[in-house]
Amino acid sequence: MGRILIILAVVMLTIYCVVEVAQSQPNRIRALPKWLWAFVVIAVPVIGPVTWLLAGRPQSTSGQYRSLGPDDDEDFLRGLR
Repeated sequence: MGRILIILAVVMLTIYCVVEVAQSQPNRIRALPKWLWAFVVIAVPVIGPVTWLLAGRPQSTSGQYRSLGPDDDEDFLRGLR
């Protein structure tokens, strides 16, 4: 049972990383081209996905381009008055 859980975890991690590579913008990916990251993530179990998460994934933009709701937008609120 433990072996099956480990295999399932590796498969799920690989699928997550493949989808993340596919959805990433090519100009924001670090270290390698997008196609090569996809190959590494698929071809090298465990090490490929972990390397993607640590070294290839685009930097977070949280805080820089935060999505605002209508009640947080000053221009929208001014238009209601």
